[in-house]
This record gives sequence, C-alpha cells and structure tokens, in this order.
Amino acid sequence: MNLLNTVLLMAPQTGTGADQSPLPTFLMMGAIILVFWLFMIRPQAKKAKDQKKYIENMQKGDKIVTIAGIHGKINKVNEDGTIDLETSPGSYIKIEKSAISLEWSQNANKAAGSVEKK
Repeated sequence: MNLLNTVLLMAPQTGTGADQSPLPTFLMMGAIILVFWLFMIRPQAKKAKDQKKYIENMQKGDKIVTIAGIHGKINKVNEDGTIDLETSPGSYIKIEKSAISLEWSQNANKAAGSVEKK
C-alpha cells in the first residue's frame, strides 16, 4: 500500500499542467542553449582555430613557449609535425608542434618587446 501511494504521488497532476502551452518551456530551453553556445562553445572553437593557425605559420627564428613552460627559439620545422627548439645556445630539443602554447608565446613575446623598447 505504501508503494502505491508513492507512485501515485509521483504521477503528474492532470488538471493544472495540461491547460498550459509548452511554448515557454521550449523558449527557455532554447535560450539556455543559445547562452551556453555563445559563452562556452564559440570562444573555445575560436581559440582552437587561432592555435592551429599559429602552429601552421611557425618559422625558424620564432620565439615560443611550450605548454610545459620551456622557452626557446625555433631552429628547424620538421615535416613530421615536430620542431627542433633551441633552449640555450647549442642546446636543442625536439618537441611536437601541438606542445606549443599560443597564449604563453604571445605573452612572452610582448614582455620581451616591452623590455627591448626601454
């Protein structure tokens, strides 16, 4: 008897909600999806596109920072998706292009540019 009462209490109420239109609910769900897309998905897609463009346009001599925080200058861009990075004069490491941080590289280049101007 207790289970039957629980099931009946969980059942939707038929006289109050059946008269209302589902349109406001759909509009609210659509607005939530739109806000989510505008503030979450779109900026991340733009950032990924910028990162890909930056990695494709790298050249010898560019100063970069990896996602691990290693600073260096590109010595050679290899065809296999790697680069030879000069971390100090005569010291080279081979890293994947995907390990380069666009954000950190731009910040490091801005800081170096402002120090050189002084």
